[in-house]
Amino acid sequence: MTPLFSFHHATITRDGVPVVRDLTWAVNPGEAWAVVGPSGCGKSTLLETVAGKHRVTAGEFTPPGSVRLVPFRETSRLFSPERFYYQQRFEFADDAECPTVREYLTGGQAVTDAELNAVAERLRIGGLLQLRMLKLSNGQTRRTRIARGLLAHPQLLLLDDPFSGLDGQGRVEFTELLSELVREGQGVLLVCRVEDVPSGFKVLKLPSPARSRDPEGSAFHPDALPSGSRLQNPATIIDLHSVSVRHGGVTILDDITWTVREGERWAVLGPNGSGKTTLLSLICGDHPQAFANHVRVFGKQRGEETLWELKRRIGLVSPELHACFPRMRTALNAAATGFDGHLTPGPHSPEQEAAVRRLFAEFGLNDIAARPWWTLSVGTQRAVLFVRAVASTPPLVILDEPFQGMDAEQVARLRGWLDTNLRPSQTLLMVTHRADELPACVAHRLTLADGRVC
Repeated sequence: MTPLFSFHHATITRDGVPVVRDLTWAVNPGEAWAVVGPSGCGKSTLLETVAGKHRVTAGEFTPPGSVRLVPFRETSRLFSPERFYYQQRFEFADDAECPTVREYLTGGQAVTDAELNAVAERLRIGGLLQLRMLKLSNGQTRRTRIARGLLAHPQLLLLDDPFSGLDGQGRVEFTELLSELVREGQGVLLVCRVEDVPSGFKVLKLPSPARSRDPEGSAFHPDALPSGSRLQNPATIIDLHSVSVRHGGVTILDDITWTVREGERWAVLGPNGSGKTTLLSLICGDHPQAFANHVRVFGKQRGEETLWELKRRIGLVSPELHACFPRMRTALNAAATGFDGHLTPGPHSPEQEAAVRRLFAEFGLNDIAARPWWTLSVGTQRAVLFVRAVASTPPLVILDEPFQGMDAEQVARLRGWLDTNLRPSQTLLMVTHRADELPACVAHRLTLADGRVC
């Protein structure tokens, strides 16, 4: 049997650095494979090499025929979030530069209405076709991008972490869809966590990258009390009263009343499209309808302080921030932007750089501090954004699906850091679709469904 593609003692180089070494592997027609391994081991680079984006500098590589790569981050000419400013995600102006879901799915490829509707229904995006891509939730965007890949009818579909951002039901449904595609003869190669590998998929496990870690490097605050310590007379950090957000006759948030006090740790839960991202955008000052609602953060209504004064007091990680995050000269530059809340690098003090470097040492990131931001793996980029969010010890930390793309060891390390190193006065809001990602310090839950508290 002639393989779809094969590697023989191959070394894959990215930006002049060997990433995968001495790989011998072949995929035959009718097989479905999952590539697993720790963050930074080259999983995404391997998929991109199969798609023809990187060089094999030693050994042999026989490429496949027609392929379609659905990467973790969208960078196509049709729609790249980096072209838009971050707050534009939450504004309701009808930006003609951003394609609708229908335009994105059909752009540059011949697709009949019947094909479009069938794939859209399969991926649960049939009701989103007229929306602008920028307005979709993280999970909706991921399903839309996978739908575009399917509409190309490739011999081999390459999916980089397709389960990331999907809620529990979405992961179950997508696993079933993958099984159906494989039974129909569709070649599938995906990168995912070990626990997400669908039944019947063969597994290629890549080894850990060689990295140094300073065992003495610790971000622990010696003056901090255990995170479980209770404050006396805690201040109100977030005060929402009867908050509603509507657009085009559609209710996104419906009569939300919620109070969060200083030092509390909250999980914000709910399925894709339930309103979590919109809720957080009101708190962060990014959503224009914060002006028209009772949304008080740190005791001030939106407009009583500048956006950047607010952002300097909030440490944020989110899929939307990651998608719009600009290219940075180095990972250290990217992390240091958290001190002023901007998305562009600026001057930072020696004390600020030292704080970032302590966290890099704690999280095993010493070796990538001087690396260009855009060359890092998705999981490593998320770890850098985590450092960005916490390095300044902000009074409010908002982590919206912070562990996407990370391996189990990274997740455990950062989750444990939150339990140990958050100061009693720091408030935490965390969004996740995986209960095992929540740190032990989380004691409160807000659950949304269809824009309402349930």
